[in-house]
Amino acid sequence: MFLVSIAVILVVSRKSLPLALFLGTLFLGITVIGVNETINQFEFTLSEPSVLLLALTVAIIPLIGGIMEETGQMEHLVKNLRIGKKPFLAFAPAFLGMLPMPGGALMSAPLVEKAGRGIDATVKVAVNVWFRHVMLLVYPLAPSLIASAKIAGVGLYNAILWLFPFFLFSVLVGYWFFLRKVTGRIDYSESFSLKWLVVPLAVILSAPLADLLLRILLKPVPTESATLAAVSLALLLALLVGKPSSAKMLWVVRKMKPWNFSLIIFGMFFFLYVFRASPLPQAIAVLSLNTAMLLVLLGFFLGFATGRIQVPASIIVPVFLARHALEAMPVLGFVVMYFSVFLGYIVSPVHPCVSVSLEYFKSGLLQYSKKLALPTTVSLAVAFAVVFFLL
Repeated sequence: MFLVSIAVILVVSRKSLPLALFLGTLFLGITVIGVNETINQFEFTLSEPSVLLLALTVAIIPLIGGIMEETGQMEHLVKNLRIGKKPFLAFAPAFLGMLPMPGGALMSAPLVEKAGRGIDATVKVAVNVWFRHVMLLVYPLAPSLIASAKIAGVGLYNAILWLFPFFLFSVLVGYWFFLRKVTGRIDYSESFSLKWLVVPLAVILSAPLADLLLRILLKPVPTESATLAAVSLALLLALLVGKPSSAKMLWVVRKMKPWNFSLIIFGMFFFLYVFRASPLPQAIAVLSLNTAMLLVLLGFFLGFATGRIQVPASIIVPVFLARHALEAMPVLGFVVMYFSVFLGYIVSPVHPCVSVSLEYFKSGLLQYSKKLALPTTVSLAVAFAVVFFLL
């Protein structure tokens, strides 16, 4: 029944991730622990304060990105990033990738196209996808990182600290394989504006900085309350700077669909609680599962198969905890899993950013796969090495 529920999640997630998580969990719960206990776990999920706060938080984050995009704040930021051609090709997608937006790769693609004149189309696809998502490894407002760390029982900033070497390694890999041979400079037609460099940066950075300060100074319980306050501050700043009209604000809400992000959080924790309430943890605990296979290979495969990060984390974390009889994952085990899922995610053909980038730059999936094969293999080898020597 567990494998069938996973299959339901994998298949349905291609259409709707929240629906996939709920349907897969309902199937698992009804067939393994019964209807009444499944309802109990659902009610517990809806009443858990940290889950409610987290769901509210991840609903606000995409609204910040949508407002900044619709009011031109992100455009102002990238236009005033007066840096070299190679740094621009890396930083522009990375900055735009810091806030989740549907079809966000199409926002950074014109910037990569403009700065990357004369570069092979497949390289531009690789640059757009790789650097757009590399911030997911360390950005404290990345919903995938927030949710995955939460279900793994790992502190968010502790996870970021351990993920930082993987982030630096990924930046170096991206530079070596995609940017090393890039030459030339960028010509700007507009004059530089310090204001429109600093103001959007301040909006983006206000949330993680406020979150960290609130956690240190106030030590709130649950800690998610600090994150909710921090993203609310960033939302307020985005509104004050952008001054969107009511009609534009309604358009942002419709476009960003913040409720989907909240439903994903509820679905992830519903699955986790049903899994823990079932006999599955005890059954899995007696299996001889290789840690490297579970964290690295399965992580990469599920990231590749789903084009998501949350779904693989929702599957692997409960299995790992059951196998090792733990309440929380070791932080190094978590970061290896997260990094492996991330690698599968950025090469997945069902990842929307990959498909829209291929279409925009008029490249093919086969060429893209060949371009990503070596850097992905090198990165996976590092993940395996960490498991074998440090776990």
